[in-house]
Amino acid sequence: MGEPVHEPWTVPEARALTLASGAQAVVDQILDRRSRTAPEAWTGRLAEDELRTQAAEIDRRLADGEDLPLAGVPFAVKDNIDVAGVPTTAACAAFANVPGESAWVVQQLLAAGGIYVGKTNLDQFATGLVGTRSPHYGVCRNPFDDRFIVGGSSAGSALAVASGEVPLALGTDTAGSGRVPAALCGIVGTKPTRGLVSTDGVVPAMASFDCVSWFTADVDDGATVFDVLMGERPRAAVPTRLGVPTGIDWCGDDDARQLFDRALDELRARGFTIVDVDGAVLREAGAMLYGSALTAERHLAFGEFAAAHPDEMEPGVAEIVAAAGRHDLAAYVAARAALVPLQAQAALLFHDIDALVLPTVARVPTVDEALTDRLGPSLELGRLTAFVNPLGFAAISVPAGARDTGVPFGISFVGPAGSDRSLLALAGADASPRPCSIAVVGAHLSGQPLNHQLTDLGAVLTQSTTTAPGYRLYALDTTPPKPGLVRVAESGAAIELEVWSISERGLGAFVHAIPAPLGVGKVELADGSEVTGFLCEPLAVEGAAEITHHGGWRAYLASRG
Repeated sequence: MGEPVHEPWTVPEARALTLASGAQAVVDQILDRRSRTAPEAWTGRLAEDELRTQAAEIDRRLADGEDLPLAGVPFAVKDNIDVAGVPTTAACAAFANVPGESAWVVQQLLAAGGIYVGKTNLDQFATGLVGTRSPHYGVCRNPFDDRFIVGGSSAGSALAVASGEVPLALGTDTAGSGRVPAALCGIVGTKPTRGLVSTDGVVPAMASFDCVSWFTADVDDGATVFDVLMGERPRAAVPTRLGVPTGIDWCGDDDARQLFDRALDELRARGFTIVDVDGAVLREAGAMLYGSALTAERHLAFGEFAAAHPDEMEPGVAEIVAAAGRHDLAAYVAARAALVPLQAQAALLFHDIDALVLPTVARVPTVDEALTDRLGPSLELGRLTAFVNPLGFAAISVPAGARDTGVPFGISFVGPAGSDRSLLALAGADASPRPCSIAVVGAHLSGQPLNHQLTDLGAVLTQSTTTAPGYRLYALDTTPPKPGLVRVAESGAAIELEVWSISERGLGAFVHAIPAPLGVGKVELADGSEVTGFLCEPLAVEGAAEITHHGGWRAYLASRG
């Protein structure tokens, strides 16, 4: 307990593998990773032949010159979001229907080159924040300690990303469903401004307050998805003045309180100003979402189905939707009217601060608690998240340490409508990655066919030089043509190379995609320094043409006309 089984997979890693080795290589990875999450995380996954059909189409599109920002990136879809030809169940088998068209958000990911891999489990009809309300597909448990909940309702999507089975999963978020499970799984949950991302093709929970959300291993990946959906633009400025709402209810969890204090200390150390702001309006708006006639929208969404299929309903969900049906139109209109002054009052908070920072979740209930008390734990979990959509805000949850149990702790940054890019910049502001250097001698040189694999990862050329005079160069029989650099004890020469600066994360993705017989090791430069660079297995150059006398790959290519 307390340790994840696997490291998460990132979007650049999957894309780099696709660009280097083709999307079929990603399918091999998908199949290899399928045992990483418990079956309860999924309501269905595609067969190998369906995955390979998608991969072949992506490889064709790349060969035709298409720019695919998510080329070969596997993604999962919460099973209340339509995928054409795949049953949408909302975790209720009797509700299942097969849509003829994918949801708008799924269409965008597919158009960007993503590989759809399957549907994920959820609290039935996206009702709940626990991940245990799925009678047909099973209870989802925390991957760090299975005594505890994973959070919901987007439980399966969070598990699929946290386990490293996929780098991206879609969820939905009405009261915190895209942030609570992210926090409890140690990953990033991005919830855009309500209405910014189309909910066409999403089974409604409370239509006026529903959002599509997404889970990723880190903030950069969340920003990449935002750019795919909304169009790429320059990153926004990082907010610097952050407000902490007063009156946070820690539910008796001193461990969580200490972790939050530590997170605030780290923010202060990085130069952020932290001030207290009155949290009363936030609590009032959050309480209205599930404690007023606004819930009539939930009954409108699936109340008639629930009444007609009582045996198919999870008891807690059935109780909630039945209670929602007791509100009349007058009460609903009055609740909507009562929300308006709260929205105006909450907007005033951002006159003095740039964003809110608060814990995503205080105490983490156990699975046994959630199964025994079908309403209480879910209401508790929403106290710090439910206010966001009624007030029209944007939010993102990011990891911020681990509890004594090993279950992750997360904090949320919340901003006014339209602040999405600023929140992403804020959430990633601690990611000032230490630059690394990588030396290349062949197809990754400037102007060569694989150079884009570096530039796609943000690498920048810093030096054009040569190796020390102790290397030999060979022309390998590969597609596209590549050289093999081998260090020798004698009779070597200086070989032309370039040194590129790249982030640690980018370097990891780049190296991960390098096919045999190439590998990485330390390459000595002309000035005697050493950097990471391409080297070739000595066995692979047996029978290959030695081209050392040309002094470099470009000169060799020029000699061939």
